[in-house]
Amino acid sequence: MREHQSDHHGPGSAAKGLSPRVRALNDLPKRSGADFVLYWMTAQRRPGWNHALDLAAERARADNKPLLVLEGLRLDYPFANHRHHAFILDGMLANARAFQGSPVHYAPFVEREPGEGKGLLRALAKQAVCVITDDHPGFFYPRMLAAAALQCPVELISVDSCGLLPLRATERRFQRAYDLRRFIQRTLVEELSSLPRPRPSLRDIPTLTPSIIDALDRLRPSQRAVEEGETASLLQGLPIDPTVTTTAKEGGHEAARRALLAFQRDGLDPYQEERNHPDYEGTSGLSPYLHYGHLSAFEVFEAVTSREGWSPTQLSERANGQREGWWGLSASAEAFLDQLITWRELGLQRSAKLGRPEGYLDLPEWARLTLEEHRGDARPHLYSLEDFEAARTHDELWNAAQRQLVQEGVIHNYLRMLWGKKILHWSASPEEAFQIMSHLNDKYALDGRDPNSMSGILWVLGLHDRAWGPERPIFGKVRYMTSESARRKLRLKAYLERWSGAPGLPLE
Repeated sequence: MREHQSDHHGPGSAAKGLSPRVRALNDLPKRSGADFVLYWMTAQRRPGWNHALDLAAERARADNKPLLVLEGLRLDYPFANHRHHAFILDGMLANARAFQGSPVHYAPFVEREPGEGKGLLRALAKQAVCVITDDHPGFFYPRMLAAAALQCPVELISVDSCGLLPLRATERRFQRAYDLRRFIQRTLVEELSSLPRPRPSLRDIPTLTPSIIDALDRLRPSQRAVEEGETASLLQGLPIDPTVTTTAKEGGHEAARRALLAFQRDGLDPYQEERNHPDYEGTSGLSPYLHYGHLSAFEVFEAVTSREGWSPTQLSERANGQREGWWGLSASAEAFLDQLITWRELGLQRSAKLGRPEGYLDLPEWARLTLEEHRGDARPHLYSLEDFEAARTHDELWNAAQRQLVQEGVIHNYLRMLWGKKILHWSASPEEAFQIMSHLNDKYALDGRDPNSMSGILWVLGLHDRAWGPERPIFGKVRYMTSESARRKLRLKAYLERWSGAPGLPLE
């Protein structure tokens, strides 16, 4: 990536003639005579495969300045709880290990009381050559970057490392996976030549002297806790929701790498055949790591294609939008890459164009119309948020999926679709169903609060889908799913034995 020059463009625009992954968020120049380059790590919480970290290292080397990496964890994000916090703290501990002994000065900051971090970025930026941060269209990131642009006293640059396709590769909002897939097949080859580095080049970057930066005093208690591995005790003292407990899944780029290697070795070959069957646990399990930025889509892509001995010469010349045959890979590898690239980036692309996370009103017109026409239909069952949350429905398969979500922070991919469809079936209105799905997903899911999981919720209500017949009560023309059908098609015996609280309850 070439060095960005801020005087060629206005705030919020891509640098003229440079990568669409790089945006200037204000009109300010870099500061000469400053003490360091600051990388504000927010969405891509990892020490490699990271375009923003690569650019920050290039800037530091070009200006012969130290590189300071600030990774913060605030208390006031929506659904702040022990589960989400612990996963991020695991990542901070892994990042501290990764940067130890390198020229990078890694500074983790964990708020211990509300508002403790207020003004920290501005204070550090006053001594910085420039500030480089992560671009991301989901959760609270767009609002956070907009606020930072107003407060930062020096050049502020955001860099997109979200997916293989840059967020601003096109202004088009894709309604269907087919359309995005066709666009990817026409344009992705060029992007594959500019993947980020597995590890940033830190050659010739001088070491920081922390004593010259007064603002670092505010970070020392949490930095010491992270560096000494005392994140568990740190977590217990924080004023966040302790009822959403931690899970057995460890966060951080090291754990993400182990999960990726396990999938590459054992899970990729049978993926196509086993991914839809809960008994097989045949999914990759990588979505939490992608969500928290502990794992890069670039690294996953590299692992899958290297496992298959693939090269771009195997690509088909036909950009026809078909799911199979374009990559020239095995059926399992192609099915997985379609999930990693097409379906994951469909949500990222749409949120980037909107400038905010998607919501109910972003459903296609046909879906909103058919759901409105069936608003008054009688529901076979009506459950409250509290009923759903406690898995108190008549349907034991649905209850099993909800218990898995509450206890493990995940739902098997196929059952997550069924889980959402039945919430629509058993809620008083489609808007209420959307709110219940969003609440449960964002509160409990390790990959919640993400454009990809929001796309999944909205898919339940018709997004990225077509009208289906016959028209049905409540659903109208929105795709219909039942637990009975799932039991016929899927292997569920072991799954239900594990997650059922009362086997044998009658289905709908």
